[in-house]
Amino acid sequence: MKDLRRYLVLKYIQYLVLSSSNAVSTFLGLLGSLYTIIILQSAKVSSKSTAVLISSLAKADILVSVSAVSEMVVWTFDVSISSTAFTSALLQNLLTANAHISCLVLSCVAFEAYLITFFPTESRRLRTVKNARLTSTIIWILVTAECTLFQMDDVLKASSTSAPAHSPRVLPFHFPSMAAAFLRSLSYLLGILLRIVNVYIYYKIFFSMSNR
Repeated sequence: MKDLRRYLVLKYIQYLVLSSSNAVSTFLGLLGSLYTIIILQSAKVSSKSTAVLISSLAKADILVSVSAVSEMVVWTFDVSISSTAFTSALLQNLLTANAHISCLVLSCVAFEAYLITFFPTESRRLRTVKNARLTSTIIWILVTAECTLFQMDDVLKASSTSAPAHSPRVLPFHFPSMAAAFLRSLSYLLGILLRIVNVYIYYKIFFSMSNR
């Protein structure tokens, strides 16, 4: 459990403290996720809701691995890509999906820690493995839908640059573009809100444990 706590601290720093991920934090995060996945396979780790959420958090780094490996293959072997706009947008959206999934799952872990600290008995029915799996599934579905829209918007923008501004081909692009812009703004505001909420939760937990 100490290793899992260290992993959570690393992930909080990577996604909720740092303004943006860098090469060092990303590399350490990938190593931590690989180690965590191995730990969670051990029979010594009990199957609890927190373990389910941490597993989902670790698996989100697979998206980072796919993006990093793809970029390394293209750069190392000078692979020619038929659709550069599509691929570059896809790799960036994989990183976006990873960040959003990680922030949401970390916030769920923080909320569960809050319930355990202040409402251990009352929240027992909520803190189940089934609910944790359902929550993780919903997060993955929502973020996948979000990044699919981002991908569609990026591809349509790239293809619309060759068309005249008033061309009929450009008109169908307005709705995905507006929806994507709204979601990007909403994600930015939600990210700020999640940072504030997480700081407040751990502030309350820290002083509660100190008083005890």
